[in-house]
Amino acid sequence: MEASVKIISIAIGGAFGAVARHLINISPLANLFQNFPFPTFVINVSGSFLIGFLLILLTDRFEVSEAFRMAVIVGFLGAFTTFSTFEMEIYGLASERNYGMSLLYAGMSLVAGFIAVLAGVKLARFLA
Repeated sequence: MEASVKIISIAIGGAFGAVARHLINISPLANLFQNFPFPTFVINVSGSFLIGFLLILLTDRFEVSEAFRMAVIVGFLGAFTTFSTFEMEIYGLASERNYGMSLLYAGMSLVAGFIAVLAGVKLARFLA
């Protein structure tokens, strides 16, 4: 597949994924639980389910074009939630019996990501 077709496919899927994420964020789910980011939780869990489900369907069960697969998996789900990719990578490590590495990756990602958020906030406040 040409690189330009791949990029356009991802961009179109990404646009739909970003809109879907926004619609969930502004839905009644936003106020369902006080002090709990329920919309993000729903997005992360449903995106994780969808990447596992659609990856198998679109590679093993149904014959679809690579452009369509890229639009759905990379574009839509990538914009909808990168958490699903994170979960799929953990699954990939665990399915290869790299349990220690999968736990290390998950733990380091959560801790390092949180530290990065703190550092970004501190730097922005320092510069502001």
